[in-house]
Amino acid sequence: MKRWSTRLTAFSAVALFGASSAAFAVDGDSLRNADKDPNNWLTYHGSYKAWHYSDLSQINAANVKNMRVAWLHTPSASKRGIQSFPLAVDGTLFYSSASGQVWALDGATGEVKWKHAAKLDQERSEGTFFNPYNRGLAVGYGNVYTATTDGRMIALDMNTGKVVWDKMILTVEGGNKGFTGAPLLVKDMVLVGANGGELSGCCGPIFAVDAKTGEVRWQFDTIGGDERSRASWGNDSWKTGGGGGWMTGTYDEATNSVWWGTANPAPDFDWGGDDWKTSGARPGDNLYSSSVVVLNADTGELKSWFQEMPHDSWDFDSAVGEFMSIERGGKRYMLHPNKGGIVFVYNADPANAPLKVENAYMLGKTYNYIKGVDAKTGELIGRRHLPEGKHTNVCPAIDGAISWNAGSYNPNTGLFYKVGQEWCFDIEVVKSDVPAAFSGQAYFGASWTSTHPAGRKAFGHVSARDPLSGKVKWEREYKYPPLASLLSTRGNLVFVPGADGKFEALDARTGATLWSHNNGIGHHGGTISYTANGKQYVAVVTGWGSHVAGNYCPLFGEPFCSMPTDAGQLVVFALP
Repeated sequence: MKRWSTRLTAFSAVALFGASSAAFAVDGDSLRNADKDPNNWLTYHGSYKAWHYSDLSQINAANVKNMRVAWLHTPSASKRGIQSFPLAVDGTLFYSSASGQVWALDGATGEVKWKHAAKLDQERSEGTFFNPYNRGLAVGYGNVYTATTDGRMIALDMNTGKVVWDKMILTVEGGNKGFTGAPLLVKDMVLVGANGGELSGCCGPIFAVDAKTGEVRWQFDTIGGDERSRASWGNDSWKTGGGGGWMTGTYDEATNSVWWGTANPAPDFDWGGDDWKTSGARPGDNLYSSSVVVLNADTGELKSWFQEMPHDSWDFDSAVGEFMSIERGGKRYMLHPNKGGIVFVYNADPANAPLKVENAYMLGKTYNYIKGVDAKTGELIGRRHLPEGKHTNVCPAIDGAISWNAGSYNPNTGLFYKVGQEWCFDIEVVKSDVPAAFSGQAYFGASWTSTHPAGRKAFGHVSARDPLSGKVKWEREYKYPPLASLLSTRGNLVFVPGADGKFEALDARTGATLWSHNNGIGHHGGTISYTANGKQYVAVVTGWGSHVAGNYCPLFGEPFCSMPTDAGQLVVFALP
């Protein structure tokens, strides 16, 4: 069986983990230099820079019209579709599907090398709002790491798929939440954030566990973990929950910092209305929900933060895990979009408390929850709150002007490619009792129906813009808002997985369609590129059925009303 030869210092791996197969494993140096290794895709975001970019150009704008399906893989479990990102290591693909399944496949042929199916606590998993999502894996030191919906993290031997360790991280007393996001390997630790933005019980913690043993090294409580946080929740309402760190953040080696986004407070919708600072279910700013937190990678200590949505009244949280590290003019920036459709550009130096906002701009077109955002401070302008017991039309919808999937930054074009969604919802806020502690029950505080924007049907778009200023270079409209992550490449391509099943390659400089293939079912997962035996491949996951996807049938009709929600594939393309 193949040994893993990816790089860089075998000595460091042996020192950390002994003289077994770890000497041949992906190590800390490999991950820090992942952006210089286009043949592999080693982290959820591709590298710590989180560009979702491939430097491969064998497939390019001139020949992509010839690209064909090379092989595909159908997992045995894909309820609500496949939402993960594959990882590629020396010609082998690792990916996860629903219900705790992990696969190792030959990257050139699709041949199954091994499969692992976690034995989940079905009562815990099925009792959580997000079951059975799994959005990806981490690799390093001879292991593949996966986190589960019943609150565990599992390390699997990369060569065999055998369990190295299996640790329960979240207890019932911790809110009965699970994990759906991909873990992130930083140094000799594996980081993962818990769900919990809509669940009772406190809070949505972020964990770092020892990559060798699975023992918890540190824990950061997104809510109630320090005096500043507790003081920002009137009537001790921080105990009701929220603030999940459910998507994968990134690591900044220059400052030894972990950047992570947090979700909405609970209840999602507060009946305090305009008096939100002093009344309602959770009076006050509600730190550190709907925020960006910057943590010391070694200790989990809070270094800096910025609350993008103080007292989030609309479920426009900041849990989107997209943190793009960009350098320009000798300065370092960190770019972060949130569900509210605002792109924040931060000074990448976390010495500021809170973080310094260098710019903030609106990516969407259909807004009425605010009038705008202050570009210099990031402050929301003209907040519109939701009165109790009245129907209010809010734009964008709860699904966000930006979904959780990532855009792409291409260093060759200097452009940031991002999906935007234009839709609204009719919502009625109602007082509701707090669910029983640690029940894992949803705690929304409202009922709603998705609607179209005034004067036209809901739609989506993909734009190419300057990442720091937000200036648009080109934009394409889509009849059905795409939900999946984008990939750009050195071959002057942007890959767009569509909601209706179409998978397109656009010209990165102009937005023109260069190639299209219908995968037959919607996408809401990841796209990567890698090489196997010297040949470039493009891999995308398919499948439909998330909570957001459930709104497509009432909004758009077919093909979404008959689109299956228990099917999905990994589809891999190459040139003939």
